[in-house]
Amino acid sequence: MRGTDYIKNVVECIEKAWSTQEDKIKEIAALLAETIEKKNNVFVFGCSHAGIIAEEVFYRTGGLAVINPIFFPGFMLNTRPITMTSQLERLSGLGKIILEQNHVKSGDLLILHSVSGRNTVPVDMAIEAAKIGVKTVCITNLDYSTGVTSRHPSGKRLFESCDYVIDNCGEIGDASIKLDGLEEKIGPTSTAVGTSIINALIIESVEKMIADGIVPPVFMSANLNGGDEHNAKIFAEYKDNIFYM
Repeated sequence: MRGTDYIKNVVECIEKAWSTQEDKIKEIAALLAETIEKKNNVFVFGCSHAGIIAEEVFYRTGGLAVINPIFFPGFMLNTRPITMTSQLERLSGLGKIILEQNHVKSGDLLILHSVSGRNTVPVDMAIEAAKIGVKTVCITNLDYSTGVTSRHPSGKRLFESCDYVIDNCGEIGDASIKLDGLEEKIGPTSTAVGTSIINALIIESVEKMIADGIVPPVFMSANLNGGDEHNAKIFAEYKDNIFYM
């Protein structure tokens, strides 16, 4: 069964990403912890399917309450026609507008997810963020990205535009399974690997905050007794760092 091969591929990608990127992820986790401890802000952005990791880590049981997703309507998967997301992702200047309209300021941290890293909007956001003193992290596929040209006017790809780069170690083109009788590969891995990476990053940052003597603002399930009260205290304490309410 090729489904078994797909699961094996995903697990291998996650394990490779962790084993090769662990030190870098821990370094970024320390930066994430420091950003939160200083009461600066954390944002996550991706276009179309790359944006799923932003949905994964905000307002989530066991997650940090201060992770703010940047959702632009034209990049969400309910956009119709969905092909418009691909057109908008290549639009010069849009990344700057999105950044300016989402409370991002000096001292903040911006995590960008783009598998190919070639499209204009994420690169634009990284470049503009650097201009205002925002640290940037990208999760991308270096094999894929180094094999394509940039669509940004600067000629830069995302890994060339960010302060920190995490390689998801995935397949070129993302899909991972080749079936006899079908030219195209199927079974993309980037979402599973991306969500694993960013959750590992958050876990490492929480551990760092605890070591620093800080109580991390971690959500408790609202379906557990005391969950609503616990979360309400976090919302009150971090009201200036939460922008999705």
